[in-house]
Amino acid sequence: MYSGIIYCMRSLISADIPLNQGCLAPIKIHCPPNTILSPSLKAATVGSNVETSQRIVDLIFKAFRAAAASQGTCNNLTFGRGGTDGKGEVTRGFGYYETIAGGSGAGPSWDGQSGVHTNVTNTRITDPEVLEKRYPVLLREFSIRRGSGGQGRRRGGDGCIRDIEFRRPIQVSILSERRGIAPYGMAGGGEG
Repeated sequence: MYSGIIYCMRSLISADIPLNQGCLAPIKIHCPPNTILSPSLKAATVGSNVETSQRIVDLIFKAFRAAAASQGTCNNLTFGRGGTDGKGEVTRGFGYYETIAGGSGAGPSWDGQSGVHTNVTNTRITDPEVLEKRYPVLLREFSIRRGSGGQGRRRGGDGCIRDIEFRRPIQVSILSERRGIAPYGMAGGGEG
């Protein structure tokens, strides 16, 4: 939560402010206990640094009317295999993790960027050639999903298509958001 708040405050202020704990000194954070932002010690939690922080950033930018929502998710994709197979044989394993880029939200005087990681992600994706060399995969398509950024005077950035073919049985998992409810637009702009 704190990293999302610091990120927003530093983004909204035009001065070059060094990153330090003092950035939060003038800010009071009130977070009721037993909520998604302040769960109990017994609560099951996952994805706070990749999903919850994205939503915090979007909400703060919306409150200041600074920008429409970004893709609002890190699209955490993991795949791998290994351990003991169905016959009890141990197989050498591997694992892979990436965050898939999307579009950034538009602002009052700018269009959003397409195919980028937004806000607090600070990650990059593995080059296709490296991905295919190291893992049993074929990257069939990696492109911009044209027209997905929403309509309006200022358009949000378009998301990505990432079509991966697995060349042998593998376990796959994705932690993602904003599939059922699209990122919101602002000032009359459409959803992304």
